[in-house]
This record gives sequence, C-alpha cells and structure tokens, in this order.
Amino acid sequence: MASHRRPKQPSRTRVTVLTTAAAAAVALSANAANAAPSEKPSKDEVKAKVDALYEQAEQATEKLNGAKEKQEKLQKEISTIQDNVARGQDDLNELRDSIGMAAAAQYRTGSIDSSLQLFLSSNPDDYLDKASTADQLSSQQVEALKKIQEKQRELAQDRAEASEKLKDLASTRTELAKQKKSVQGKLAEAQKLLNSLTAAEKAALAAADARASRSASERVDLGDAPASSARAQAAFNAAQTQLGKPYVYGATGTASYDCSGLTSWAYAQAGITIPRTSQAQANAGTRIYSMSDLKVGDLVIFYGDLHHVGLYAGNGQVIHAPRTGTVVRYESINNMPFQFGVRI
Repeated sequence: MASHRRPKQPSRTRVTVLTTAAAAAVALSANAANAAPSEKPSKDEVKAKVDALYEQAEQATEKLNGAKEKQEKLQKEISTIQDNVARGQDDLNELRDSIGMAAAAQYRTGSIDSSLQLFLSSNPDDYLDKASTADQLSSQQVEALKKIQEKQRELAQDRAEASEKLKDLASTRTELAKQKKSVQGKLAEAQKLLNSLTAAEKAALAAADARASRSASERVDLGDAPASSARAQAAFNAAQTQLGKPYVYGATGTASYDCSGLTSWAYAQAGITIPRTSQAQANAGTRIYSMSDLKVGDLVIFYGDLHHVGLYAGNGQVIHAPRTGTVVRYESINNMPFQFGVRI
C-alpha cells in the first residue's frame, strides 16, 4: 500500500522571514505612494541658472570673437608673406635668366664653364656651394644669387609657419564652436525651465529684471559728467543711437550687437580703432580703478575674466549690450562685478 504522509509544514523561522519580507514590501509601497514628488525649481533658482548660462555663453562668444580676429590677422600676414615670396622668386628668375644668357653665349663659343652647367642643372643649392669657382660669373652675381635664395628660404619658412598657425587656429575655433553649442544646449534647458514657470512667476521675474536695469526707451538721468575726450564723447553719442538694438552673439552692428561689438563699433564712429574683444579692449588704454574717476565714454570692464564691456554713461550708469534676449540699454554699473575702466 502506498503510504500517505501529511504535507510538511513550513518551519516557524521560515514563516517569520516571509511575513517580515511581505510587511517590508507593503511598507515600501506605502512610502513610495506617499513620497512627495521631486520639488520643482523655484523662480529664483531658475533665474540663477539662466543667468549663469548666459554668462557662460558670453564667455564663449568673446573667445570665438578673439579667435576670428586672430585668424583674420594671420590671413593678412600670410598674404603679405606670399607676395614677398613671389617678388623674391621673380628676382631669382631674373638673375637665372641673366646667367643663362651668359651661358648661352659661352655655349655658342664652345667654352661653357662647368660651374654654369651646374647652375643650369636641377640642383641650385649644390651650385651655390661651388659658385665661387665660376670664372665666368662675377662675385657680385654669386652674392646676389645667394642672398635671393636665402631670402626665398626664409620666406618659405615664414609661410609654412603662418600656415601651421592658421591650421591650429581653425582647430581652436572648431573646439570653441563646440563649447558654444554645448552652452546653447544648456540655455535651451534653462529656457525650458523658464517656460515651466507659472504666468505669475514669469511676471515676477520680468518685474525684477525691469527694476535691475533700465529700459532703452526710458529716460535715464545721466547727470552732467564730462567726457574724457572729444572722441570719447563722439563714441558715446554713437552708442546712444543704437539704444534698443538687440543683443546677438558675435554681432558688430548695425542691426544687432554683442557687448564688445557695440563698444568697438562706437569708437570706430569716432575715428578710433580698438580691439574686437572685451579682454583685448581691457588693454587698449589707461586703466581707471576707481568708479568715481570714470568719465563719459570710458570703457567699463566687468567680471574677473574681463568677458563683458560697456561704455560709461555718467551718474553710475553704463550703456551696453547685456546678453541674449535683451537690447542695447542703460544699466547701473553696480549690477555687474566692476573690474576697472579703460580710457582710450
């Protein structure tokens, strides 16, 4: 007969473990259900992030402006070098022609010198080593040829060096463009957060921004501070005509500007050429470290890395192109970390 056994009952220990695990699972589920959702950033946190990203974008823009300016300068240098090389080659060809005529005359008489044969060969450097033995060539001709070929070698070296610098600069610009693209991605992310704010929160941020800076259309009390010079006054007057123009990365007018684009354009209208970037403009004149010593038309440099610039307008105000989403306008000099002024 088959045996009939009672099913084995689970041990008390095992029951306890299973019961405890089930209870823990229930507790975790309850906690998860009751957990507060991740807190949405406040409008102040969103504004802080957006402002930081705008600043990063402007830093990248000023670096790109500097790279572009360097590239343009190198292109001009390379063009000059190539012109010099072409002139040197013409001089060399002219000397070769004159020596070739002498060789032809000797050939007709059957008395061509071996050194001239060497010169007319494909190895002029070897010829130069032995040119002093050429009875048919004057020492003046030999020296002239040496100088021209030496100059040609120097120019070729300069051209190669400039070309390498241009390649390096192009690579740098590519890297900077990638950095700028990355920053713009962060700006888009911050803008997404801004768009997530309520209408009331957006209105509060707009009101705060209006209090922090003056509208381009609002009358601003600039006092009666004098300009540092007639040309500084002319530059400031030119900048005033651009109030309300939008800020655009890399723009130099007249439809739009970035910060250093506005200042360089304004001084150009006064007949003065200053560097393109804010960092270079920081070294374009005499530095003024006290705000109280600033005069109308002085450049005003902001931030520790000197990536922002405006023009002093008087009465503690600057006129500048602030950042993306804004226009050329007046703003309190105290709204940004002042470094120093520059008197052109």
